[in-house]
Amino acid sequence: MASGYLALVLHAHLPFVRHPEHSHFLEEDWLYEAITETYIPLIDIFEGLVNDGVAFRLTMSLTPPLMSMLLDPLLQSRYWRNLGELIELAEMEVERTAIEPHFNYLARFYLDRFLRAREIFSSYGGNLVAAFRKFQDLQVLEIVTCGATHGFLPLLQVQPAAVRAQIMVAVQHYEKHFGRKPKGIWLPECGYFPGLDEVLHEAGIRYFFTDSHGILYSTPRSRHGVHAPLYCPASGVAAFARDQESSRQVWSKDEGYPGDYNYREFYRDVGYDLDLEYIAPYVQATGERKNTGIKYYRVTGKTNHKEPYNPYWAGKKAEEHAGHFMWCRERQIEYLANTMGRSPLIVSPYDAELFGHWW
Repeated sequence: MASGYLALVLHAHLPFVRHPEHSHFLEEDWLYEAITETYIPLIDIFEGLVNDGVAFRLTMSLTPPLMSMLLDPLLQSRYWRNLGELIELAEMEVERTAIEPHFNYLARFYLDRFLRAREIFSSYGGNLVAAFRKFQDLQVLEIVTCGATHGFLPLLQVQPAAVRAQIMVAVQHYEKHFGRKPKGIWLPECGYFPGLDEVLHEAGIRYFFTDSHGILYSTPRSRHGVHAPLYCPASGVAAFARDQESSRQVWSKDEGYPGDYNYREFYRDVGYDLDLEYIAPYVQATGERKNTGIKYYRVTGKTNHKEPYNPYWAGKKAEEHAGHFMWCRERQIEYLANTMGRSPLIVSPYDAELFGHWW
């Protein structure tokens, strides 16, 4: 028996935005940004691991609103257009920065990323849901569902029919696109209320993810805190809760990794840095500026002065942080195993899109 277990869980969700009445709509950029910076890079990594014969396991939610956008032909065609515009801008940047070696290197870095994104998007015919299904069928990825509209279920419990509809529609949507019912669910905003598990059981769902306090303040109290699943007595559905220590390490700007000075500064983007006349075709049609995804600076420090980003330095730092993360989980498991008298389970859930922002 292993001394303990680590479960990495990614929550992939975006609000549903689709405006065919406008040729360009700013909020749709949230989807395009996440595809380029999160979903396609994940698919790229999964493909590499499978091709290299690396045994890996990951759990990931794909919410019905996000899946509906990823499967929509209009949004697929608009993303293709968006990617073409990014490639064109990156090519212009390669030319503009020709006499600035480091910025030219960064422009080529982004151009290569965008070209790779186009290659992967094209290889799946624009259907990224099919890409994720492939990895589930290979049994390296476990895809869980979420509420049909990501509605916060504790607030909806005043209308039990609405709660039931959120779950049942989500299960039907999942089954339509993955060929089987989901085994698990990421509760929207991790919100649980007593009795919700019975609706999940009716829908055939065997487990759910909730926030730490959902187990820490359960009745009766859990003997092992968040480091072992709880089974709801009426339904038998299992509850898994977020480990606070590993969450803090990854997301806290003060205690965690994102604030490292070598990582990319998300808030410095050429959409705001360059002359408006030059960048105008690649920002909003109204002439207002926006993020393009090309960012040349690193965090540097708690100052407005920013130094140029170095992907190599950032990559080495990410390796160091990944090693530190795993070392901490090993020490945490050693301590918990001795305290609990059984193999602990550490559930580390994260919003998938934020990895694209910071890393």
